[in-house]
Amino acid sequence: MSSLQSQALSVENFKDVLDSVEAFLFDCDGVIWKGDQLIDAASQTLDMLRHKGKKLVFVTNNSWKSRSQYAEKFKSLGISVSPDEIFSSSFAAAMYLKVNNFPTQNKVYVIGGDGILDELQLAGFTAFGGPGDADKTIDWKQNGFFEHDKSVGAVVVGIDPKINYYKLQYGTLCIRENPGCLFIATNRDAVGHMTPSQEWPGAGCMVAAMCGSTQKEPVVVGKPSTFMMDFLLEKFNLSCSKMCMVGDRLDTDILFGQNAGCKTLLVLSGCTTQSDLQDPSNNIQPDFYASKISDMLDLLGA
Repeated sequence: MSSLQSQALSVENFKDVLDSVEAFLFDCDGVIWKGDQLIDAASQTLDMLRHKGKKLVFVTNNSWKSRSQYAEKFKSLGISVSPDEIFSSSFAAAMYLKVNNFPTQNKVYVIGGDGILDELQLAGFTAFGGPGDADKTIDWKQNGFFEHDKSVGAVVVGIDPKINYYKLQYGTLCIRENPGCLFIATNRDAVGHMTPSQEWPGAGCMVAAMCGSTQKEPVVVGKPSTFMMDFLLEKFNLSCSKMCMVGDRLDTDILFGQNAGCKTLLVLSGCTTQSDLQDPSNNIQPDFYASKISDMLDLLGA
């Protein structure tokens, strides 16, 4: 966390950023797009940075999609991004299990979307739940005893618009009753731009429900956790001092960059306003702030 006040991005300091940064890390929701709508001139800004030889990496806490599904979303919006340039929290959950030698004979129960299931299966794990349990219900009179799979060794919780009591009971039993069962959260974002017009509850409320019933805290693999950054640094062989994290949230994106020693740029096109940033109670100050990423284009033109 920084006690220094943020600077508005300007012609002078943006030139310094361009000269010193080799890789830009971008959040997606509220930075590149809102829902399924591209934010003004985002595509042209990314093209400009690529043209200047900058490495681009997209780091999203939204676990609903897998990396390949995100690549398809970029393509549908007219932006060419390879799955290898995308670090989603769904991928981070799978990689956390991989690097911690999670036994492949153990299963993973998912409260979340297909993105988590896909990434777990790509990593060689057996996963179930997710959208497949969306319509399952519990009748307390008939189901006096709820059976669960004793071979589940991890429960992964992410954004889930179809969360229900059945999923909460299944995940709770696995965490409370299966010896050594891991409780993994993709992220704890309070809200997110699921549509262009407003914010919606984020994965944080699904995770909070599981914390309430299990009386346990999860391992968080998404931003601001350093897990995703450590993995990213190893993959791309980059130095933190030559990276800039660009995001719209102070407590995830900016903190993620600061924890790693990156430069940080807050954009006000998502869920943080200028008054949030300048509120005396806010102690997370990015190096720079701008209204949206295309300010970079305007400053370059100036």
